[in-house]
Amino acid sequence: MKVLNSRQELSHYIESVKKSNKTIGFAPTMGALHQGHLSLYQAAKKENDIVISSIFVNPTQFNNPEDLEKYPRTIEADLKALEESQTVDAVYLPEVKDLYPDGLKSQAYDFDGLEKEMEGKFRPGHFDGVGTVVEELFNQVKPDNAYFGEKDFQQLAIIKKMVEKKQISVNIIGAPILREPHGLAMSSRNERLTPEQRQNAKIIYKTLKQVNDWFRVISIPEIHERVNTIFENAKDFELEYFTIANEKDLKETDFFYKDQSYRAFIAVFAGPVRLIDNIHLD
Repeated sequence: MKVLNSRQELSHYIESVKKSNKTIGFAPTMGALHQGHLSLYQAAKKENDIVISSIFVNPTQFNNPEDLEKYPRTIEADLKALEESQTVDAVYLPEVKDLYPDGLKSQAYDFDGLEKEMEGKFRPGHFDGVGTVVEELFNQVKPDNAYFGEKDFQQLAIIKKMVEKKQISVNIIGAPILREPHGLAMSSRNERLTPEQRQNAKIIYKTLKQVNDWFRVISIPEIHERVNTIFENAKDFELEYFTIANEKDLKETDFFYKDQSYRAFIAVFAGPVRLIDNIHLD
């Protein structure tokens, strides 16, 4: 596995790959890798000649400076995990200057309103930061296929929209959420939870599964009331938002239409650690 420490090293590597007419699969990460990340590379390995990872904690997508400061950075363990996975041919470890040559500032994007729902309401500017770094990585890595987990479903939708509007030649592929044995969606932020919080956080997925059972059986206002009650009684967990939205435009709905697809989204604080999850409603 090649370790590419600069934009120049990446450029030389991509040039050689393209000369060989090999396809590139790519999944960008912010490190603190877990099995959810590795599953992206496993999927990419089956569909591409070359698989590339990147690890970069992107400052412009953090609204909370403390969250940025405490975001887990485990580069040695990450490189070992990638090597042992035997799925990744190269990993790109850019510096800020490699991705932000003109200074650490986000571009302004119009994602046709997708950025104004859910996460966008609570994290202003977050998706401008995501769009800026992902677009720049796409320009540098030049992947044929790029892989993103469905845990960040809104982010996945926004990246698809950006690719469509910017006419970037890359196929965006969503991968299923991977979960810990008790149901908590795998996330780098899970490393910041205490063992007790990590175990008790199963309440998040348990609640989403209950929502799926209630779907089309009771009204959406009643579902909201039940979810609010669950977290009012949950020790050490604070509900930031819960919503049921149309999967296509991510707009919140208060009624189910038979010809539409819906997904339940949730954001919860476990102490200072913010956790998100979602589930497709059958």
